Amino acid sequence: MLQGIRVVEFEGLGPGPFAAMMLADLGAEVIVIHRPGAGNPVAGGTNLLDRGKKSIVLNLKLPADLTIAKALISTADALIEGFRPGVMERLGLGPDEMQHENPKLVYGRMTGWGQDGPKSRMAGHDLNYLATSGALWYASEAASPPLTPPTLLGDVGGGALYLVAGILAGLLKAARTGVGTVVDAAIVDGSAHMMALLMSMAPSGNLLKERGKSLLDGPHWSRTYACACGGYLSVQCLEPRFYAEFLHRLNLGEDPVFASQNDPAQWPEQTRALAEILAAEPLVYWAEIFENSDACAAPVLAPQEAGRDPHMAARKVWSTKDGLLQPAPAPRFDGHDQSPGPVPERGQHGDDLRAGLARMALI
Repeated sequence: MLQGIRVVEFEGLGPGPFAAMMLADLGAEVIVIHRPGAGNPVAGGTNLLDRGKKSIVLNLKLPADLTIAKALISTADALIEGFRPGVMERLGLGPDEMQHENPKLVYGRMTGWGQDGPKSRMAGHDLNYLATSGALWYASEAASPPLTPPTLLGDVGGGALYLVAGILAGLLKAARTGVGTVVDAAIVDGSAHMMALLMSMAPSGNLLKERGKSLLDGPHWSRTYACACGGYLSVQCLEPRFYAEFLHRLNLGEDPVFASQNDPAQWPEQTRALAEILAAEPLVYWAEIFENSDACAAPVLAPQEAGRDPHMAARKVWSTKDGLLQPAPAPRFDGHDQSPGPVPERGQHGDDLRAGLARMALI
């Protein structure tokens, strides 16, 4: 889908590399400028987020390597960087300089706090951005501290995916006008923006400030339950017909305890009763009970287990390639091979890229 698009990525953490990987999955030529050394200690070993990319190692403190970085950017359609505000400008690689040389360049900036504001130069991580944006408030049950799956809601959802959307929008504008743009993708912005879907329920009274009292975070039919084996079953049968199917599968259709689906006063007792029922049998038992139904109940699977799920296996969502368990590229497009590319060695494509720049008389 993005064949012919060149993206230059500056090695960073989390959302920036994820966004670049997604663009590579979509067919863009992504050149990641790695720093000298072993690489990101957080990633550890082979970095899955580098799949499908080309790698060159540059020390941006050296004038010769800085020249190569500028030459690569002059050939690019888009750039991705995730440094604190001001770092790229101090290197002479800021958007003003680079877009002067390459007017159509889409300059993607990935930060937690954004390019401006009181916290823009402060350190932070996923949970901090979510906490500040409001997106963490409804995570977890009422009596528990808010908790989200690490990196998924902030780094990926509010960060990387908004950066990808911004870059794609910028590429469309550049193709139409010949003029690039600067994309300020901040995790606090994206994660707050995602709250619009949840906030859309507020006018109907289905979203209250107090956790555990709203439509999706309070009911007995919208939570995760422990099973006898130590596994967990997710339940979220929102619509009345799905709730009825859920009760039918449990032989609870005539039980007065569960007759009222949406009475908040009854949710605590209904939750306790349902927890006791589901804790009596192992997860495999409940998975069989709810299989091929519209009860909206599903086992909670680890990634290593998800690949063996019949549905996930049929869609080939998880696979092991080059010794790494990894998800397939998404979304899917008809008529396109979307097999993920290999993870390069650090600096693997340095000689070829330098030679290409030399042939173009850029270095």
